[in-house]
Amino acid sequence: MPNDGRIPPDRLRSARWFAPDDLRSFGHRSRLMQLGYAEEEFRGRPIIGILNTWSEINSCHGHFRERARDVKRGVQMAGGLPLEMPALSVDESFTKPTSMLYRNMLAMETEEMIRSHPFDGVVLMGGCDKTTPGLVMGAITAGVPFVYLPAGPMLRGNFAGRTLGSGSDAWKYWDERRAGNVTDAEWLGLQGGIARSHGTCMTMGTASTMTAIVDAMGLSLTGSSSIPAVDAEHQRMGAACGRRIVDMVWEALTPDRIVTAASVRNAAIVAMATGCSTNAVVHLIAMARRAGVELTLDDLDALGRDTPLIANVRPSGKDYLMEDFHFAGGLRALMAQIAARLDTSCLTVTGRTLGEELEGAQVHNTDVIRPLSNPVYAEGSLAVLRGNLAPNGAIIKPAACDPRFWVHEGPALVFDSYPAMKAAIDDEDLDVTPDTVLVLRNAGPQGGPGMPEWGMLPIPKALIKQGHRDMLRISDARMSGTSYGACVLHVAPESFVGGPLALLKTGDIVRMDLPNRRLDMVVDEAELEARRAAWKPPEPRFQRGWGWMFSRHVGQADTGCDFDFLTRAHGSAAGEPDIF
Repeated sequence: MPNDGRIPPDRLRSARWFAPDDLRSFGHRSRLMQLGYAEEEFRGRPIIGILNTWSEINSCHGHFRERARDVKRGVQMAGGLPLEMPALSVDESFTKPTSMLYRNMLAMETEEMIRSHPFDGVVLMGGCDKTTPGLVMGAITAGVPFVYLPAGPMLRGNFAGRTLGSGSDAWKYWDERRAGNVTDAEWLGLQGGIARSHGTCMTMGTASTMTAIVDAMGLSLTGSSSIPAVDAEHQRMGAACGRRIVDMVWEALTPDRIVTAASVRNAAIVAMATGCSTNAVVHLIAMARRAGVELTLDDLDALGRDTPLIANVRPSGKDYLMEDFHFAGGLRALMAQIAARLDTSCLTVTGRTLGEELEGAQVHNTDVIRPLSNPVYAEGSLAVLRGNLAPNGAIIKPAACDPRFWVHEGPALVFDSYPAMKAAIDDEDLDVTPDTVLVLRNAGPQGGPGMPEWGMLPIPKALIKQGHRDMLRISDARMSGTSYGACVLHVAPESFVGGPLALLKTGDIVRMDLPNRRLDMVVDEAELEARRAAWKPPEPRFQRGWGWMFSRHVGQADTGCDFDFLTRAHGSAAGEPDIF
C-alpha cells in the first residue's frame, strides 16, 4: 500500500483496465492470468512497462536482455508488476541511410505504446544515438512517470598497446591507411580492438552526449549515464531504476514536473561542458519542444560562449575516454564542478533536487575532469554560424578542429551527392589545395534523406599524402559525434529545399569567421538572385511509405527535425484511450 501523501491504488492508471467489475476488465484480468500471473500480482499494484530497444544487430544494446531482468528485479522488489515490450532499435552502425530517418518513428511508437497499454510508469532502455531522444520525446508527450536507463559506454579499445576510441580513431587510422601508413595486418588488428564489449561508443560521441543530457535534465538516476555498460554497477543501476519507477508512480512524479525551461538549460550547459556531439543540437531542441520549452540555436550559442569545456574526453579532449571519465567521478562530479552555473533546485526522477543529488560528488582525476581554472577549451563545445550560406544557422565544434580554420577564406569545391564526392576524393590529381573548402549538399533532413552522418568529409588523398589532416568542410548533413575537424554542419535551410547552399558553385569564395559567427559565400546579390531564379527543385526522394511521410512533415535542423504534426503547436496530446 502507498504511504501517506501518495495516490491510492484506485487512482492508478492501470486500474482503468483491471479494477471495474465489468466484462472488459474481466477479459483484461483473465488474459494476465493466461500469462501466469495471479490476481494478487497485479490488482492494486503499479504496472511498469519496460520499453527495451535490444536487438541482435544493435551491439550498443547487446546487454539489454540481461539488464531488463535487473529492472524487473527492482520493480518486483518495490511491489510493482514489470511487463517488458520491444521498441524499435535504431542503431547508427547498421541502419541506412541513417538512424535519424527513424528517430521520429521511435518517438511515435513510444508515445502510442505507453498510451494504449495499462502502464502506470515506464522504464526506457536506450543509448545508441537516436534511441535516447526518440524514447524521451515520445514519453514526454505520453506524460506518464518514466525513468531513462542509459546503455552505458563500452570498454576502451586497445590494439598493440594503443588505446583506441570509437569512431575518432577509426577516422584517424583510415586516413593513415589511405596514405599507405597502415598495413593489412594492422588494419585487421584495429578492427578487432576498437570495440571490445557491449555498450555505446566510449568517446564523448552522440550516445554519451545524449545520455548525459537526459541525466542532467533529471530524467535518469543522477550520474547513471557514465557507468560502463558491462560494469556490475550498471546491473545495480538497472535494478535501482526498477525500484524507483514504482515509487514515482505512487508519487505521481510525471515528466512535466521535471522537464522545465530551467532543466533544459541545465542540460544544455552540461552538454557544452562535456564537449558534446554536434547532434546534441537537433535532439535537445526536439526534446525541449515536446515539453513546451522553446529552445533556439541562439540560446545554445549563447551558452556555448559562456561555458568552458572541462571534460578531457575524446574527440574534443586529448587523452581520455568514457571509462576514465566514470572513474574520475563521472557526470555527478562534472556537474558539481559547474554547479554555480546550474539551477540546482530542479527536480529529478529521484524525487530530490539536482543540488541534493550532487552533494558529496568529487573529482578523482583533475586532468580528466578539469577545474574551471584549467579548461580544455575556454568556451563550450558548439558554436552557431549565420550568414548568406546559412541564414537559419549552421553548427561547428570549435574545440575539435584546427584553430587555423577559425577564420578562413577559400574557393569552394562543391559535390551534389555523397557518391560524387567519394568518387573524386581519392583522385590524386584532384584540383584541391589546403585552402579549398569542401562542400557536400543535398544531404539534409529531406535531401539525405534523414541528415546522414556524412558531414565529416574525407580529406582528399592528394592532401593526405602532403601531410594535411584537416580542412574546412561544409554540409547540410550531420556528422558522427565521434568525429572531429573543421566541419560546418546542419546548414539551414538545406539545399534540397532551395536553401542558399543550393546556389553555391565550385570556385566561389567561401568565408568563415568563427569569432563573429559568420558563414558567407562571397557572391553579389544580383548573381545569387539569377541563380535562385534558375534553380529547380530535385525530384522527391519517396513516393510512398514512411519516407513519403517523413519528407512531407519533417522540420529543418534548426527546429529539431521533429514532425510538424507532433509539435505542441499542432494540438494537444491525445488523452487516455477509451475502454468499453
